[in-house]
Amino acid sequence: MIDADILIKNGTILKVDEKDTRIHGGAAAVKGDRIVALGTTEEVLRNYTARKIIDAAGSLVMPGLINSHTHAAMTCFRGIADDMELMDWLNNYIFPAEAQNVNSELVYWGSLLACAEMIRSGTTTFCDMYIFEDEAARAAKEAGMRCLLGEVLFDFPSPNIKTPEDGIRYSRMMIEKWSDDPLVNIFVEPHALYTCSSELLKNSKALADEYGIPLATHLLENRGELLQLNDKLGKRATRYLEELGLLDDRFFAFHCVMMDDEDMKIFADHGCKVVYNPESNMKLASGMAPVSSMMNAGIIVGLGTDGCASNNNLDMFQEMDTAAKLEKAARLDPTLLSAEEVIHMATGNGAKILGMENITGSLETGKKADIIIIDCNKPHLTPLYNEYSHLVYAVNGSDVETVIINGKMVMEKRTLLTIDEARVMAEVRTIAQRVKESIHY
Repeated sequence: MIDADILIKNGTILKVDEKDTRIHGGAAAVKGDRIVALGTTEEVLRNYTARKIIDAAGSLVMPGLINSHTHAAMTCFRGIADDMELMDWLNNYIFPAEAQNVNSELVYWGSLLACAEMIRSGTTTFCDMYIFEDEAARAAKEAGMRCLLGEVLFDFPSPNIKTPEDGIRYSRMMIEKWSDDPLVNIFVEPHALYTCSSELLKNSKALADEYGIPLATHLLENRGELLQLNDKLGKRATRYLEELGLLDDRFFAFHCVMMDDEDMKIFADHGCKVVYNPESNMKLASGMAPVSSMMNAGIIVGLGTDGCASNNNLDMFQEMDTAAKLEKAARLDPTLLSAEEVIHMATGNGAKILGMENITGSLETGKKADIIIIDCNKPHLTPLYNEYSHLVYAVNGSDVETVIINGKMVMEKRTLLTIDEARVMAEVRTIAQRVKESIHY
């Protein structure tokens, strides 16, 4: 017998691989940080034993979800300024609140709170853009979450960075500091074309190229931004990015609501990728990205929640449900964005976007053990005919019972094992009181 560290048995294994392989009465063995065996329970138990055995009878076992765009520390601004248009929300509420309140303490505790929320709802990997991101990295590391993080870069000062040059230096520091970490990965993140000069964009690209890491930005989030950029640039935004030399298979963009056919062709030609944020886009009335058209054009599309100030939660199961239904309703076609497609957006596609497809995004022997177990022994999950449909249209984040990241148990039977959530919530409530006082909210 081979000794493993964790053995999951009697579950329905959803590998979420290219064949959408399902193993009923299945098992998975984990040793160290990797999956070492997958198969029927009889097959795996014939060869493996473990000190920790989880009976997943009546449960779905699948790869952890990947939140490909968020601003984790903005849990501290959840609900601060709702029911308004993007630029009004950003320029008149969010930027001023951040200028007065964001510091390393807020980012650390806000990011820990986000990690607790994400783990509880089945997310094992997230992609984050914010300020003081070294503190977000520290929080993610302590929580045991896999992540891709980048300091937001502007032409103007942020609470952490005074000049664009300082932003590039800070990003370089993070890249080198976390270069060998098994969980924390760094990339380069200029905020948007309307907040970053061509020089900053080119310097960001040079830094990403130097280290062979991804580069990403917000792009074409609503009609107002589209018109502003057309006026500012004198050309379409995607063509501008192409001429600056930013577009390649390591470039991805958030939102892309206002992309047209030519924009999509430019992205597809360069192998660029897109992260869709349906709930945030709906709440800010930014519009709806042409997701089906993007996918038909050959663009890899992932899924993200955006931050808690514009969503207002980090539940990827809810995001999947919204993505699937919104596409059908808007285009009057119930066949668009099938449950299978949406599950892949939240797993394998996310891994491809973040450059992690060789280690996570599906359950396969040799890959990192990023696994979630969903308890289906509940009224709203009974009966079960199609696992993928259940995951998108019936499962809630609160149905996730157990979470394993990089081979380590981080939640078991709904109990967080790496985060003192009571303390984290108390710290964030204290921070929120200061935020309220600073903006007379």
